[in-house]
Amino acid sequence: MKPEYYTNRELSWMKFNERVLGEARDKSIPLFERLKFLSITASNLDEFFMIRVASLKDMVNAGYDKPDIAGMTPAEQLDRLSIETHELVSLQYSTYNRALLPQLEQQKLTVVSSHEDLSEEQKIYVDRFFKENVYPVLTPMAVDSSRPFPLIRNKTLNIGALISKKGKEGSLEFATVQVPSGLSRIVILPVGKDGRKFVILLEEVIERNISQLFLNYDVVCAHPYRIMRNADLTIDEDEAADLLKEIQKLLKKRQWGEAIRLEAEDKMDKRLLKILKKELAIKEEDIYRINGPIDLTFLMKFYGFEGFEHLKYEKFEPQPYSSYQQDKDVFSQIREGDILLHHPYHSFDPVVNFIRQAAKDSDVLAIKQTLYRVSGNSPIIAALAEAAENGKQVTVLVELKARFDEENNIVWAKMLEKAGCHVIYGLVGLKTHSKITLVVRREEDGIRRYVHLGTGNYNDATAKLYTDFGLLTCSEPIGEDATAVFNMISGYSEPLSWNRLSIAPIWLRERFLQLIRRETENAREKKPARIIAKMNSLCDQEIIAALYEASAAGVKIDLIVRGICSLKVGIPKVSEQITVRSIVGNFLEHSRVFCFYNNGAQEVYLGSADWMPRNLDKRVEIMFPVESEKLRQEILHILDIQLEDNVKAHILQKDGTYEKIDKRGKVLVNSQNFFCEEAKEKISQPEERYHDRVFIPVEHED
Repeated sequence: MKPEYYTNRELSWMKFNERVLGEARDKSIPLFERLKFLSITASNLDEFFMIRVASLKDMVNAGYDKPDIAGMTPAEQLDRLSIETHELVSLQYSTYNRALLPQLEQQKLTVVSSHEDLSEEQKIYVDRFFKENVYPVLTPMAVDSSRPFPLIRNKTLNIGALISKKGKEGSLEFATVQVPSGLSRIVILPVGKDGRKFVILLEEVIERNISQLFLNYDVVCAHPYRIMRNADLTIDEDEAADLLKEIQKLLKKRQWGEAIRLEAEDKMDKRLLKILKKELAIKEEDIYRINGPIDLTFLMKFYGFEGFEHLKYEKFEPQPYSSYQQDKDVFSQIREGDILLHHPYHSFDPVVNFIRQAAKDSDVLAIKQTLYRVSGNSPIIAALAEAAENGKQVTVLVELKARFDEENNIVWAKMLEKAGCHVIYGLVGLKTHSKITLVVRREEDGIRRYVHLGTGNYNDATAKLYTDFGLLTCSEPIGEDATAVFNMISGYSEPLSWNRLSIAPIWLRERFLQLIRRETENAREKKPARIIAKMNSLCDQEIIAALYEASAAGVKIDLIVRGICSLKVGIPKVSEQITVRSIVGNFLEHSRVFCFYNNGAQEVYLGSADWMPRNLDKRVEIMFPVESEKLRQEILHILDIQLEDNVKAHILQKDGTYEKIDKRGKVLVNSQNFFCEEAKEKISQPEERYHDRVFIPVEHED
């Protein structure tokens, strides 16, 4: 395939973050929700730099110049990304300064941008606050002939200063102080006479009082700055005798990896900036001059402010699944029929209860589970520990290489081991990203296996924020496959064949290609052919080439891709039958769903894998079929509503841009709001209502 048929994955990710920023700029969204979205764009960009930009820089430094599928070398990608990230950051701060700050002001919430703007009464309060709460925590660090330039930790906010010894004009020295992360960055000031609330940022409080840190010096200037370091851990697992210790060691290196980005206040003294640039070995294009507070992730803290509920969406509480009874034995309910959960619209409680009941049930012999990311106070971890203490055989694969959750997972792994669980620390060379739990239970008619399979993590906190599917089943073929999965993970036993599950990295890629090619052949034989697929990211060249071939044969393909999409639409005779939409809403779209018309014998699959090389080739992933016709219809109904979304959906255009749908004269469909209301009303949709609408291959108007 020609490189012009593909979009570079990093540039596509930038388009995604622009869509998130678009939510912060949308005037129809409540103000505090817009603050939240702006915070998310900043957090996203941080991780993007630490991993993706860092990886490209490593390639350039190593002399690697092989083009990607879009024909771009790492150096070319960095050049383009530099331009686009500077533009994005400029738009972030334009949104903050011109749109959000004035609106906060209108809502009687004033963010004091500079300590120079404080009233006399506020200055007295701030100075006392500094003396009592901040000063004891600070550690100023000067640089001179006996004190080298200090380690500036990754992502920390700092204040750099130029100081001169009193009585020695013209001799400048560099000094820096870290803004303590253990203190709240938002300092609440006394309420004004009209009930107005005032806040100021901690760095402004420190900057106002910085002279108290250097009593024998004059402070010539002081400005905040922050650096981003390469945080992409490279683990030589073949050489690591103990993976746990190796990862613990590498986590420390994250704090002093190569500096790849410097954010500095835009009015920073040029002499101070020159010192930072030299000492950190930062290139000019990697300096971001910030017109406002550095690190906008603090905006998420505003969301917890009381008294501003009218500036937020009404909080949605996940609803109980209509056919699930909390006080009834979970195993008997699964025996009555498979249970499909759609989070966060359905509560995560049935999944937690599944493990809790298994831990307590005297007939349960074994529990086996994979854990990729879990919450801070995980009820799942507690239940697994209890199960081991109750004498059950508990095997847990804790993926230590789950990026930015490595430290949490090390803590959980050690705790589970102490409780008596058999803990596996992932597989050499692979991340275990699959979401599966197997419960082996002794019953009257013999051993029965109960399985939970999901598209998202066993994290009860994110289950309220991410859209995901979970399936509870006691299907015998799936149970046999689940046993084979854990035997493969814990040992070296690979089955010759599988009943229902498709596993990466060995079989899943070929299974996807087989399903796509079957639709292609049906189209060539003039049979109805249709594919609907929903995922987080799409950048696998072989999969995209197969989709292009299917489109050229006449297969109607609707893709719902939240983030990266390297596929292009509208290429004559290549992708004219493909539509791509990205839904960015109040919940993070995280589920992976794959539907194939199969000449009327439609097949619906859920899974943990995106269509990316890393998922298909370098991770343990699972795709599983939805075998119940009733549950298939539920999923097709959900996809149907998402394909009708004209509020939160962005449509990929031929030129690679994304545009929202023109809503004039149309009934508004916000799919996430629709599912919230549907869950609350517990509406049971007629099974046949959505069957033909979803899969008959007709053209969509958008």
